[in-house]
Amino acid sequence: MGPELQGPVHAPVTRPVVIDTNIVLDLLVFADDATAPLKIQLASGVLHWIAAPAMRVELERVLGYPQIAPRLAYYGLSAAQVLQAFDAQARTVDPAPRASAICKDPDDQQFIDLAVQHGALLLSKDRAVLNLRKRLLVLGVQASSIL
Repeated sequence: MGPELQGPVHAPVTRPVVIDTNIVLDLLVFADDATAPLKIQLASGVLHWIAAPAMRVELERVLGYPQIAPRLAYYGLSAAQVLQAFDAQARTVDPAPRASAICKDPDDQQFIDLAVQHGALLLSKDRAVLNLRKRLLVLGVQASSIL
């Protein structure tokens, strides 16, 4: 008898995820317990974090806010360390074209655009983004505040 035939070997399917700045802070600065499942899924490769360059710029700006500096100090972190962690974990991709789902908060539009372009999971705490859940789902994007 010949060797047994096996089905094709497939690499594990990974899903892109777009993470807004507030959740990035929870993940990289505040070590929020709610981000534990996200950390696990990123580390295991189930999710791969994608970000456009402007998202890093926004994070850098937010890290310079006066109310964030004491929080960084409390956790023994510098803005440079947080940006280094961002760079190590997020894969930078080109900015996305404007999606048909328009956010009331223009600062959040870039997250929506990127998620729509890549069919990504969108993690956001922003009410303006979360109010678009149904419209985003039609566009292939699941928007959520947690995993």
